[in-house]
Amino acid sequence: MSVPYETAAYEPPESPESPVEHLARLLGRALNSFELPDETIRRLDCALAHDSSLHSAHHSAGLHRETYRHTWLLADGSAVTLWELVHNTAPGSEPQHEVYVDEEELRAATARLPLPADTPDFELPVLVQLSPIPEPRHAYVPDDSADHARRLLRRAENPDRPGAELTSLLLREAFAHQITQAFGRPCRAGQAGLCFSLYEHAFLLRDGQEISLWEVEHTATPDRRHMCEVYTTEDAARDAMERRAARLG
Repeated sequence: MSVPYETAAYEPPESPESPVEHLARLLGRALNSFELPDETIRRLDCALAHDSSLHSAHHSAGLHRETYRHTWLLADGSAVTLWELVHNTAPGSEPQHEVYVDEEELRAATARLPLPADTPDFELPVLVQLSPIPEPRHAYVPDDSADHARRLLRRAENPDRPGAELTSLLLREAFAHQITQAFGRPCRAGQAGLCFSLYEHAFLLRDGQEISLWEVEHTATPDRRHMCEVYTTEDAARDAMERRAARLG
């Protein structure tokens, strides 16, 4: 007879774990972890976030089987999923853990278990599964991103630049970043030689959160001196560009 998830013999831990800790615990209990491809393990070494959910369960005549989906978000925006099979069909009825890289291998391993073939699985409907990890919006490059944030904020001259709380977060948690130039209104405005450039500095934090700072570089100063301003939103940066252009245009 199929049973609800709450009666399963194994549940993911409630206490928070880092992606690396979660992987180590999964591999440590899996009997076949040595069969996983080395390349998969190397990719997971740089995981930034993870998510686990029950995929299906089967309980009948004292025997149980559950499958879990473990997904890690990597710094390049890709995701890696491992499938865990937990069952008590071995002699002694002790829980056994196995891990596989794809659903085809998982199905083959499940088919070998001595469970009644005529009892349907209990599968979680999509609505009650954990939400998938969103993929990053940018192609980040792992680098000394905290130092990049420090230098960017140090050269900002505008009084309304990002505050101490956001600055502290970036310096503490920034893991990777990407710089892109944003085009649109305005790129060049006002008097001849009055130039504006807008750049997005996107930072990826260790918990998977993304934060962007918007840098305005311009010569809209009385002596046409080059000036840098930094804002927390694109709209604020573009508004500042227009005000500068209107003032000296």
